[in-house]
Amino acid sequence: MKSSPLAGDASRWLDLPAPAKLNLFLHITGRRPDGYHLLQSVFMLIDWCDRIDFESRPQGRLSREDAEGGPLPAEDLCLRAARALQQATGCTRGAHIRLRKRLPAEAGMGGGSSDAATCLLALNRLWDLNLRRGELAAIGLRLGADVPFFIGGHSAWVEGVGEQITPVSLPPARFVVVKPPAGASTQRIFGAPDLKRDTKTAILQGFAANDTNGSLILDLQKLQDLGHNDLQPVAQVLCPEVGHCIQWLADQGLKGRMTGSGTAVFAQLPSCQALAPAPAGWTVHECGNMDVHPLIDWCSD
Repeated sequence: MKSSPLAGDASRWLDLPAPAKLNLFLHITGRRPDGYHLLQSVFMLIDWCDRIDFESRPQGRLSREDAEGGPLPAEDLCLRAARALQQATGCTRGAHIRLRKRLPAEAGMGGGSSDAATCLLALNRLWDLNLRRGELAAIGLRLGADVPFFIGGHSAWVEGVGEQITPVSLPPARFVVVKPPAGASTQRIFGAPDLKRDTKTAILQGFAANDTNGSLILDLQKLQDLGHNDLQPVAQVLCPEVGHCIQWLADQGLKGRMTGSGTAVFAQLPSCQALAPAPAGWTVHECGNMDVHPLIDWCSD
């Protein structure tokens, strides 16, 4: 899917997607001397997206608007991404950014990082900068470990502290994502003394279904059976509603798992399964996976 500017006006890009991701598993395999955790994961793009409008502004002016009229966060990643791009390139052009937030906060789905990535991709074109994907990813890494993944544009096997990214393919499937109202602090989860930090390193090929034309296709069943989320036990202590969501899915014959370091859980959906009513206040969203980002062709390799 390619988005285009408003007809006859190259100063605006409207309704651009910033898709979420699910961690099909998340293993903590060690910890570096600087305190950063080493991980292995499969990041899967899904078709649940924030939407962002961009309009050019003169003299480097930057502004941000919430489409629902809500307050802006103190550390807004969209503005930080725009400023970082200006600083990296010396660009003197500006932009007004209008965000329609659809993804829940503190979910572990990379919503803020995806917003930042879409900003970098869009402003790179709006400002005629013509940076390559690697250059944008280097700027994005300074904003957050997940930003380069979204700029890379593919579902991926991820290692290191999140910077080692190997594109993979996944068979099409449907998923349900469940998010309780409560959140959990990522810092508290990673800082917990009982967090498991020594999961045995997995091998990418161990999850492969087949390799077609050089594209490694992973087996969703193997990912569910052999993978897990090392953060989940700690998160369930900090936020018992995570366990309640997993049990709600289990009661319907679905195998739920937490994604990332937030409090959202997900499960693969069999075809045509109807879900029971969820408790009040929970966000329940059905979605499909995507192998590539909708803006994959907005930046050259």
